[in-house]
Amino acid sequence: MTAHLVQRIWQHREGLGGFSTRYDCKLLVWFEIHATMETAIAREKQIKAGSRAKKLALIEAENPLWLDLWPTILDGSE
Repeated sequence: MTAHLVQRIWQHREGLGGFSTRYDCKLLVWFEIHATMETAIAREKQIKAGSRAKKLALIEAENPLWLDLWPTILDGSE
């Protein structure tokens, strides 16, 4: 969860931070936008409590080819 999606994606792509460096996560394949921090935090907790299969299903429902969504963030077509 972040209030600054572009900045967070850039950090991951540059390998800054523990998780992205440890697991070599460079692509944005799924995201949700929420109106408030409270709803974003609640949703993050809900997702984290789910199984890996449910998380993969979230991605594959919206992005079955696992395309990098970074360009859609940059051009504002999210």
